[in-house]
Amino acid sequence: MPQSQPNNPLHGITLEALLTELVQRYGWPELARRVNINCFKSDPSIKSSLKFLRRTPWARKEVEELYLRLKNSPWNR
Repeated sequence: MPQSQPNNPLHGITLEALLTELVQRYGWPELARRVNINCFKSDPSIKSSLKFLRRTPWARKEVEELYLRLKNSPWNR
């Protein structure tokens, strides 16, 4: 049975949904500028980016932090 995580702002949000929303909001070029990783720069796709982010904790952390900043932004209301 899944545990409740009331203090986790990312609980219930898949990495794919998070990444898709960031790409829709910023586009690949701006996302690559904000998070400097090659999978956003060279022939980017959701599939290849998910594969990289799942294997690379530091990059996933940066992307998750960018998503949380976007969600907590007063301009995102």
